[in-house]
Amino acid sequence: MAITDWPKAERPREKLLAQGANTLSDAELLAIFLRTGVRGKTAVDLARELLNEFCSLRHLLNAGQKAFCSHTGLGPAKYSQLQAVLEMGRRHLFETLQRGETLTDPSATRQYLSARLRDHPHEVFACLFLDNRHRVICFEELFQGTINGASVHPREVVKKALHHNSAAVILAHNHPSGVAEPSEADRQLTRKLQQALALVDIRVLDHIVIGDGEVVAFAERGWL
Repeated sequence: MAITDWPKAERPREKLLAQGANTLSDAELLAIFLRTGVRGKTAVDLARELLNEFCSLRHLLNAGQKAFCSHTGLGPAKYSQLQAVLEMGRRHLFETLQRGETLTDPSATRQYLSARLRDHPHEVFACLFLDNRHRVICFEELFQGTINGASVHPREVVKKALHHNSAAVILAHNHPSGVAEPSEADRQLTRKLQQALALVDIRVLDHIVIGDGEVVAFAERGWL
């Protein structure tokens, strides 16, 4: 039976408009993105099949182009569309940090940093550069490493901070293992960066470590 033959309240698009996107299942949300099914399968049937094949919605969204396009009903056009949607989501999160106001919402900061860094397969070290009112100037990924770590050079961090005329920074990096607990090396690096940046009157407000579904903030631990 085609989705158009379903009761109106059960059709994903109509359900979203009437009840809100948060009421839809992963399969229903994906079906709206897919728009159409394939021969013998509705968009919802296809969505359920894809979620089963990829094991989760997150794994589907993070799939590379080759893996994504190898599945029935998906191709380069859908992959491009999905990447555009994901990037719009990231930019939307960033705009919540860039409204010309002092950065006072730790949860929004962590949500944005998590969205940017969580799914990298290798370790990435990044900075949020802030002005003297703690408003966001920009975000930059500065160093990339392996699954176990990244080489971070304090001199380069200082140069970038001065280039952006920053008064403060929030440091961030991901742990590809999924465990957010900072290592002793993370703590030592943070101290080195604090000392180097302090020489040019730039404060380190926090160092956020991103795991899989968990975030650790040095400021909350009293380590800064």
